[in-house]
Amino acid sequence: MLAAAVLACLGLVGLHELERGIDGYGQLEETSGADGGVADPLAAGRTARYEDGLKVTVGAPRRGADGTHLITVTYRNDTDGEQRIGGDSAETAVSEYGEAPLVVRAGRSLDRHTSGGVRWSNRGESAAALLPPLAEDGKRTVPVRLTADRTGTTVTVEVRPPDDGYREAAYWEFTLD
Repeated sequence: MLAAAVLACLGLVGLHELERGIDGYGQLEETSGADGGVADPLAAGRTARYEDGLKVTVGAPRRGADGTHLITVTYRNDTDGEQRIGGDSAETAVSEYGEAPLVVRAGRSLDRHTSGGVRWSNRGESAAALLPPLAEDGKRTVPVRLTADRTGTTVTVEVRPPDDGYREAAYWEFTLD
């Protein structure tokens, strides 16, 4: 009976791995509440979990004494190897539009190419933090400092960690007070 129970458990683990492999390891795992897709973005403070073990959390914005807003984007690598979360160059690692590994822009997640609203104050620092490879079991926090044109500006954060195969984009949406 013990051997049958062990074999049944191994079979379930194998079936789970097969299902993950068919879905693709770059898919976002299902979570309760928002799914992190463009039509159902996560709230600040929530974590997007990829089936391969990569986790990304966008922290709630904090207003600084100088009037800027600081958000943090934290990557946790629980995959089976090193991850290049920022791509290959500082010029393309972060952006206010387009398909960079980290995009922070004004507007709702479904809005495309909204102009104005927020300015990225530390773009170079953010790109530099994002570029080095993230070791297996490593964690990295990328600071993003924003200046908003007005109070109540809606901000969308898009994260597209590069992958040799495919990895879904994850979205967060919140308001700067």
